[in-house]
Amino acid sequence: MHPLEKFKYCPVCGSPQFVISTEKSKKCKCCGFEYFFNPSSAVVAFITNDKGEILVERRKREPAIGTLDLPGGFSDLGETVEESVAREIKEETNLEVTESKYLFSIPNIYRYSDMDIHTLDLFFYCKVKDFSNTKAMDDASECIWIAPHNIKPEEFGLGSIRMGIDRYIKMISERNMTNIPTDKKKERREGTCAFKNEI
Repeated sequence: MHPLEKFKYCPVCGSPQFVISTEKSKKCKCCGFEYFFNPSSAVVAFITNDKGEILVERRKREPAIGTLDLPGGFSDLGETVEESVAREIKEETNLEVTESKYLFSIPNIYRYSDMDIHTLDLFFYCKVKDFSNTKAMDDASECIWIAPHNIKPEEFGLGSIRMGIDRYIKMISERNMTNIPTDKKKERREGTCAFKNEI
């Protein structure tokens, strides 16, 4: 299905002659206006505590209600992605971001109101002021701290989050393996050493 399939009329002149032009655009045969469907920016946060545990949420709403998720959401108009991730963390967990570091991005399709929303999900590692006021709010029904070795990507309801979780855990595993003495590497593989709590 074309990403603009549900857009039947030209948003400029209202003509129904709003037809597919390219794989990501529609063009009006009456006024010539062409609309390109580009991905929406979304942000995702990895937050760790002093034990190296990762903060995850349980989704309060559809899609994937009841499954695990990471703090994050869509960027608002006029925001930088750094502002977006700080706002979303505050809205969902009541935590105040003091520093954010970009890690990687993953394209995603977010199903909402019977429409596929193409997004570009930007993942950040975030530091927060303190954890004493952690509270599930907004789209989160619960906040949970989970050690990296206990995280199961399949328990996360959104595809890009599962991929992001898998990629992040591999990143910190590789980082830890390169920063420890050789005689400790066997212990790390067996899960007897704690993960470092930041990238």
